[in-house]
Amino acid sequence: MDPQHHDSAPADGAPGGLPGFDPEFRDIVDYILRITYRIWEGKQVGLCYDYYSEDCPVYTLAGYSQGAEVVTQNTIRTLGGFPDRTLHADNIVWGGDAETGYHSSHLISTHMTNLGPSEFGPATGREATIQVIAHCVCRENRIVEEWLVRDNLSLARQLGVDVNAWVEQKAAEPLASDSTFAKWLGSEFDRVSNLPRERRAYPADAAADPEAVIAASLNNIWSTRLVGDANLLYAEDAVLHASARDAIRGTTDIARFYMDMLSCLPDAKVAVDYTCKNSMLDDATYVAARWALAGHHTGGTLWGPATGAPVFILGESQYKLVDGKVVEEWLVFDELAILTQVARARLG
Repeated sequence: MDPQHHDSAPADGAPGGLPGFDPEFRDIVDYILRITYRIWEGKQVGLCYDYYSEDCPVYTLAGYSQGAEVVTQNTIRTLGGFPDRTLHADNIVWGGDAETGYHSSHLISTHMTNLGPSEFGPATGREATIQVIAHCVCRENRIVEEWLVRDNLSLARQLGVDVNAWVEQKAAEPLASDSTFAKWLGSEFDRVSNLPRERRAYPADAAADPEAVIAASLNNIWSTRLVGDANLLYAEDAVLHASARDAIRGTTDIARFYMDMLSCLPDAKVAVDYTCKNSMLDDATYVAARWALAGHHTGGTLWGPATGAPVFILGESQYKLVDGKVVEEWLVFDELAILTQVARARLG
């Protein structure tokens, strides 16, 4: 897609720009597309100073950062390892307004070649393509808060990294209990774990309120263990694109995905923290959801023998719905960071 143009209607019905934003931006989709292209493909990394607030928190499962300066430095480091990285916008789903802040869920297919040192070690020369979702809150021409999820396990595998060795090394690095990241992980785990375990009712007209359908379904599948509700949420031939996995097809295998995850975290609870449904695509109804999962690693086979570790998962999903049923979902979370949480507990 040409980052300078798209076909969605202007946000707030305001032609000629967004309230409080530079007049060049037609709407929030245009804003996200343009600044992403300029910073990454255009290599104008210093524009992070213009488009991120000085105190903007960026939450990821691999670490916490704050402010435009740190965002700029992290972007430079990433481009040092992957100088040809491109970010294709598969979809942007948005909500909010100028007063409370626009929320954008930016689903990205990012392709790159490892031509320099990275967090995974020396350059390998290998190519990789992974999915990312960046959920930003934007106000007055700046990103003021961001939740970022990347399929880092797929990236490591495509680069030829020995995942088990890398995870063990990462888990052995000190994580001070009073660090901002450790405090955030702990507080988020406690927040989600302390939510009530209550079944949610579905709306009478699923097609008329897709956000309520998604929120109720996630709660009922994860928190109240009604895994069979996958048959209510998904069309029979639905496709789930979940991080570090081949496409999962059909409700039977999609329900198995949920059961495999729950078997690792049998006491898991979910928080559906934000949903929105305005999309840059107009071929169907789209809903984006930012969610968090918390539970103890006391079973399952996905992440090795049970450790009892408290596991926190930050996740983002985008759903394509037809007649009130999900026909396709893109679900992104950092499973490499989950493996690190589990290994950290195993190492004591």
